Amino acid sequence: MTEQSAHTDGTTGPSSGPDPATETFVAHRNLLFTVAYEMLGSAADAEDVLQETWLRWAGVDLGAVRDRRAYLVRITTRQALTRLRTLRRRKESYVGPWLPEPLLTAPDVAEDVELADSVSMAMLLVLETLAPTERAVFVLREVFDLAYDEIAEAVDKTPAAVRQIAHRARAHVAARRPRETVSPDRARDALTAFRQAVETGDPRGLLDLIAPDVVLLTDGGGIVRAALRPVVGAAEVIRVLERIGTSVSVRPAQINGHPALLLHRGGELDTVIALRLDAGLVTGLYAVRNPEKLSRIGRETAMSR
Repeated sequence: MTEQSAHTDGTTGPSSGPDPATETFVAHRNLLFTVAYEMLGSAADAEDVLQETWLRWAGVDLGAVRDRRAYLVRITTRQALTRLRTLRRRKESYVGPWLPEPLLTAPDVAEDVELADSVSMAMLLVLETLAPTERAVFVLREVFDLAYDEIAEAVDKTPAAVRQIAHRARAHVAARRPRETVSPDRARDALTAFRQAVETGDPRGLLDLIAPDVVLLTDGGGIVRAALRPVVGAAEVIRVLERIGTSVSVRPAQINGHPALLLHRGGELDTVIALRLDAGLVTGLYAVRNPEKLSRIGRETAMSR
C-alpha cells in the first residue's frame, strides 16, 4: 500500500507556516498520526507522539536530511515504540477487555478498503498480539509499503533482520485477520438494518443479522459498568442488545473505517459500538464505554451535531 492516512478532525501539531520544518511536518502529519495510532491503538497517545516528534524535528538541521518524510517516520516510530512498551505494562493490570480508542474516520477512509482494514478494531486487536518491533515492522511494511532499509533505520535493525521480522509478522497476522473484506455499500446496508433492530429491540431482526458465534467485547476500564469477559453467542449478545434501544439515542457513524453506532445518554456520548462483518453477518461487536477513550470522539461528534 502506498502512503496514506486515516483522516480525522484532530488538529495535532503546529499550524502551517512559512518555515520549511513546519511545512514538511504539516504535509506528513496525517501519515505520522496513522503510523503512531496503528502502533498504539490510542489517538491520545498518538497525538502525544506527534508532539514529541515535532519537538525533535524542530531542532534538526534540514540541510543534513536526505529524505524528510523518512526521517519523520523514523522519529515517530521510535517514539511510538518507547510509548508502546510503557502501554503494554499498563494493559497488564487493565480491568476487563482492552479495546483500542475509537477513531472517527472520514468517509474516504471507508472507501479505501485496504486502509479501512488496517485501522479496524479487529485488525488493531490482532496487532496487539505482536511484539512491539514486529508491530512496527508490519505497520511500516504492510500498511505503508516502506522499503526494508527505511524500516531498518526506524527500528534499529539490519534490513535482513527486518525481512525476517516482516515475514513472521505477516504470517501471524494472516492467520488471525478478518476473513472477508466487506464493500462499503454492504457495510452501510448492514449498519442500517442493525441500527433499526437495536433501536426497536427486535430480537428476530438481530438474529437475522448476527452470526451464531458472534463475540461482544465491552471496554469499561473499571470506570463504568461493562462485562469483564467476552459475551459469546447470538442468544447472549442479543439479550445485551435488546436493552439498549429504550435507554439511549442511537446514531450511525464510521469508526476506524467501519460501520458503528454512537450511543448517547442524556446528551453525552455513552458508548461506541463498532461492527465486524464477515460473510454478510455481524461476527464481532466492540463496545467502548471507558470515558477516557471517548473524550476525543465525544468532542468531535458534539461539534458536528
